[in-house]
Amino acid sequence: MSQVQAKPIDLYYWPTPNGWKITIMLEELGLPYNVIPVNIGKGDQFKPEFLAFSPNNRMPAIIDPEGPDGEPISVFESGAILQYLGRKTGKFYPTDERARVAVDEWLFWQMGGFGPMLGQTHHFRIYAPEKVPYAVDRYTNEANRLYGVLNRRLEGRDYICDAYSIADMACIGWARGWERQGQDIKQFPNVARWIETMLARPAVQRGLKVAEELRNPAGISTPEEKAVLFGQKAR
Repeated sequence: MSQVQAKPIDLYYWPTPNGWKITIMLEELGLPYNVIPVNIGKGDQFKPEFLAFSPNNRMPAIIDPEGPDGEPISVFESGAILQYLGRKTGKFYPTDERARVAVDEWLFWQMGGFGPMLGQTHHFRIYAPEKVPYAVDRYTNEANRLYGVLNRRLEGRDYICDAYSIADMACIGWARGWERQGQDIKQFPNVARWIETMLARPAVQRGLKVAEELRNPAGISTPEEKAVLFGQKAR
């Protein structure tokens, strides 16, 4: 598909590890985009106009005005967005089937394990109103196991799938938070080297800074924010 983008992509975003996946990808691609903040602490993700194209009430999501056949398309779920942008531009997502399978494997590993389990680690170590030792140990240990998996994968590799890809973009926002996940990065020298390599990329640096002024240094701190993020049921 064409790599030329005349109209900017609308990115519905908040500066979190999942949001950073997409800003990094867009910065690497050099595509124009508009940032539309979705304040997850205030419940913007539950607004009907957002749910119309992101039914899981989660950011990020995009609306590309120049989708297939030149018609607009919306995409939700960060992994699906990365794949879509990779197919659209032909970059960072290989066309060779064997290479693409490898990228898909590690992208899905991040989506199904590395992200959710590290997120649970954050929750029980930092945000839970009471510290439950079993939960803290369970998820801190699982995070440790996953870092071990990634460390083995990066043995002798600069990037997760040899060539730089959307798999790396999906993982870096989570991996750079190793300290708050109760991990000792010295235990994982290959991951430490990879993090350093990733954070040296100018587009990664730019992607991680997008709308950083919106990020509360105190994190999720008020009872209202916690109720919105951690107290929701089916609607």
